[in-house]
Amino acid sequence: MATLKEISMRLKSVSNIAKITKSMKMIASTKVTKAQRAMETARIYGNSATALYEHAGTQDQEGGKNLVIVVSSDSGLCGGIHSSLAKHTRKFLAAHPDSQLAVLGQKAKTQLQRDHRENIVISFEQVAKNVPTFNEASLIAHEILKTGVEFDTAQIVYNRFKSVIAFDTVNVPVHSGKALAESPKLAAYEVEEEVMKNFEEFTFANTLYWAIAEGKASEMAAKRTAMENATKNAGEMIQKLTLTYNRSRQATITNELIDIITGAMAV
Repeated sequence: MATLKEISMRLKSVSNIAKITKSMKMIASTKVTKAQRAMETARIYGNSATALYEHAGTQDQEGGKNLVIVVSSDSGLCGGIHSSLAKHTRKFLAAHPDSQLAVLGQKAKTQLQRDHRENIVISFEQVAKNVPTFNEASLIAHEILKTGVEFDTAQIVYNRFKSVIAFDTVNVPVHSGKALAESPKLAAYEVEEEVMKNFEEFTFANTLYWAIAEGKASEMAAKRTAMENATKNAGEMIQKLTLTYNRSRQATITNELIDIITGAMAV
């Protein structure tokens, strides 16, 4: 059985951890609000991009090349949010093994490079450390296109924000300019190649900005939930340790009193 000193040290350690997790929960709560505001703005960009594909009837080309862009981050302590992205990506790669990967964030990269190191063509770190911006998404999109990777459809895998306690891991397609030009409802119109190329790049950055903002909001909400659960568990552990400490202390006092009384009676 642990001594009083050991129980006291453990009690102090758990109390300090509870203070840290409580502070992290408060910080995450503040960041969730900021991330949600940025997400609402980004959704306007993303919905405008996907709406054109729907109206034009753009579809994935059979046998076309795929580029999978995984939107993760470098931060931990936020539940299984990064594992969900890795699991969803592995499932897609199992059906499309020749797909290439672009990974945003160190957490998803660490998990995916175990099995699909050869598929990763580019990766990014320190993405959206603060509030996501369109400028940051544009730079990332530019770097991906600058690698010269060829694709007919880019599948952006991200965590879609549902509420402060729930998210869905989904993928949204971004079609190439060629696929868009061959759309049933757009093929009848004559569009200059340069204009289509510019629109392809703009749509790519738009959708990527949307995915990063959604992922950031989901991450902060998951971190808040994780820290809340950690603080709750620490509180329960403190109660149990306090009870154990008091019982051990009472037993020690009782044993000392018994020794004193026994000694007095023997005199």
